[in-house]
Amino acid sequence: MIDSFRTSLNSAREAQRISRRDLLRRGIGLGGLAFLDLLRRDLPEFGSAQDSIGVHFAPRAKRVIWLFMAGAPSQFELFEPKPTLQRLDGQVLPPSLSAGKRFAFIDGASARLLGTRRKFVQHGETGAPISELLPHTAKIVDDLCWLRALKGQEINHGPAKLFMNTGFGQFGRPSAGAWSVYGLGSGADDLPGFVVLTSGNRGPRGGAPLWGNGFLPTQFAGTPFRSGGDPVLNLRNPKGVVDDEQAEFFDAVGDLNRIASDRSADPEIEARIAAYELAARMQTSTPELIDLNREPESVRKLYGVEDDRPSFARNCLLARRLIERGSRFVQLYHTDWDHHGDPGNHLGQPLEERCREVDQASAALVIDLKQRGLLEDTLVIWGGEFGRTPLGEVRNFIGRDHHIEAFTVWMAGGGTKPGASYGITDEVGFGAVDQSMDIHDFHATILHLLGFDHTRLTFRFQGRDFRLTDVHGHVIREVVA
Repeated sequence: MIDSFRTSLNSAREAQRISRRDLLRRGIGLGGLAFLDLLRRDLPEFGSAQDSIGVHFAPRAKRVIWLFMAGAPSQFELFEPKPTLQRLDGQVLPPSLSAGKRFAFIDGASARLLGTRRKFVQHGETGAPISELLPHTAKIVDDLCWLRALKGQEINHGPAKLFMNTGFGQFGRPSAGAWSVYGLGSGADDLPGFVVLTSGNRGPRGGAPLWGNGFLPTQFAGTPFRSGGDPVLNLRNPKGVVDDEQAEFFDAVGDLNRIASDRSADPEIEARIAAYELAARMQTSTPELIDLNREPESVRKLYGVEDDRPSFARNCLLARRLIERGSRFVQLYHTDWDHHGDPGNHLGQPLEERCREVDQASAALVIDLKQRGLLEDTLVIWGGEFGRTPLGEVRNFIGRDHHIEAFTVWMAGGGTKPGASYGITDEVGFGAVDQSMDIHDFHATILHLLGFDHTRLTFRFQGRDFRLTDVHGHVIREVVA
């Protein structure tokens, strides 16, 4: 039976083009349709719920949840206590460290070192230092894998977010989420493979290109879910339109798109067909998905979900529900981390507020995934687009400038090594002295955990093969379990 299906369909891409109604017309019954769905999911050459190229080796992670702190949290106030920086507070940085370095707003030759006012305590068996601002994160330190000397290339927020997501500082390249779903496909028939959730006072600088498909087919772009109401606009039938009429509309549009697809090799037509079919399935799946009241009160309390108002906590719980239902890549953006200081308070109230908003839910996500047996093959990432300087930025107040030389990100699960720490910075945290890791290495390591050789996950565009890591990147095997 498998051979007959392979002969009639030829490939997963052809299977994507053939509608259920077409198959019924060809005499394939409902049992055959169900079997076809199994083929699409389970046979590598048939891809998954969305067409994909397949992994290169056994993956450690099957899915990713990326908690992106947009605006760049200060590692010195959260994860990186530096006794020497405290001792030298107020002194000028030695020229040997600042020579040739770029800053967004300060003069490195005259700026003074800035110690932190936050208290740190070592936690867990690993003794990882965690700030008083993150009491919940302190409880999960032994599950975390630390990247302590990550180095960026773009000094301003928009380009840096693009680089962190796409490996390039300008618009037009596919995001890490798009590359992942292009390689893995989606494990869900009725939800997008790549979903984006946002919280905070505004969207992240850079906008849709941060989760865009670039030159990959459109179906691999991230689908933003709204914070309140229907997660995606126009999922409900228009007023006065019943389900049968809506189904006829989808069938008619699908037929027209397939006629166009038969006459053209344009992959965007295939993407349009897939989008209409997914939208129809989402009409029934999303209301149940976003109803967090279906979760036990104990789970909602764990995350800190207190009501139906949009929040980072709700998004974390929703992210877990999404990956349970087959979404491959869920990215949460929480904004307003751009802290250059505040009057008389040295990164005080705004930073405290952001930490209160994310600390409990971030830790709860790791705990919840672990309790459900999902953390083992779910990669969780927490961090921003760059870090903060050990130098004080004096305006009407004192804070920290953008810093790309060394910043901190943590990961958990998905084949990472619990309790590991990679990267050593100098005594004031200005730059790496050992185990430096650039963003291409970071991307190569993520793809490795997902089962890809990053040099082989490519897409031909404008005459050459592109990849997430461009012509760079090395897998950091010291953080792989």
